[in-house]
Amino acid sequence: MLRFSEIIGHETIKENLQNAIRINKVSHAYIITGEALMGRKSLANAFALQLFCEQGGEEACLSCHSCKQILSKNHPDCIYVTHEKQGSIGVEDIRRQINDTIAIRPYSSAYKVYIVDEAEKMTVQAQNALLKTIEEPPSYAVIFLLTTNQDVFLPTILSRCVQLKLKPLKDLAVKDYLLEHAELKETQADVYAAFARGNLGMAMSLASSEEFQVLHSEMLYLVKNLKTMDISEILTFIKRLKEEDIDLLECLDFMQFWYRDVLMFKVTKDVNLLIFKEEYPIINEISKKSGYEGLENILAAIDKARVRLAANVNMELVLELMLLVMKEN
Repeated sequence: MLRFSEIIGHETIKENLQNAIRINKVSHAYIITGEALMGRKSLANAFALQLFCEQGGEEACLSCHSCKQILSKNHPDCIYVTHEKQGSIGVEDIRRQINDTIAIRPYSSAYKVYIVDEAEKMTVQAQNALLKTIEEPPSYAVIFLLTTNQDVFLPTILSRCVQLKLKPLKDLAVKDYLLEHAELKETQADVYAAFARGNLGMAMSLASSEEFQVLHSEMLYLVKNLKTMDISEILTFIKRLKEEDIDLLECLDFMQFWYRDVLMFKVTKDVNLLIFKEEYPIINEISKKSGYEGLENILAAIDKARVRLAANVNMELVLELMLLVMKEN
């Protein structure tokens, strides 16, 4: 569990939450919105850590009794709301874990904090049950709704919460963190940072993912050999992707980054601007043989494939059409 100073990025949100504690103007309800692994739980936990710290300083001390309870997730006044059903948070979950207990005063602190992760899974009935509590909360209550999509919340919920939206970090910040904490080569860190699109947790996950290593290897083989592959080889490759259950959207991301590199190098001749720096020789070779129009056609085909997959068009057909366009260009 991290303190505010140990969380990378999200400076505005950290400042907002720290100021609320500092001037004793903590709101009764917050919504923190951001992609999975982006740091929503880290921010809520850091808030609870500092709010409950007995030293009352600018940073949680980590050594007082309250800090140790938060760190072990055993603080009686910090409640993590769970749900029994995999796909939804039902009205009984909200009633039993929040509504039925919120009137009980804090055991050892001035506040009582409820953290609801995956709050987008609340049913409409659950949201309505929570709304009654948010409308007239006890003075000591603080509710955090952590979500990947706040658009699913009722307007009445949104209007009664302080809304904090996480923004992607700069690729350089993600890369620097990976180099310091993940024992990677700089060229590897470039790739993970690009794929994470500013999501530090995602970058760390990719760096340790065997599935991503398989995807990287398969897609590298494809883009290097596509020009010489015949139709049967392309179909065999598509079949292998399906059998290995490789994430198709990440495959499209890989190809987009690859041909972005080819186009970038064709324009600038600057190796430092490449994501796949280790593959400079083949990128250089492809850039010489490819025209600007052809590269634009390839990138457009990748975008079109993304749209078709989202519309549930047959996966094999989508990839076959895209790869044929890429091969021809």
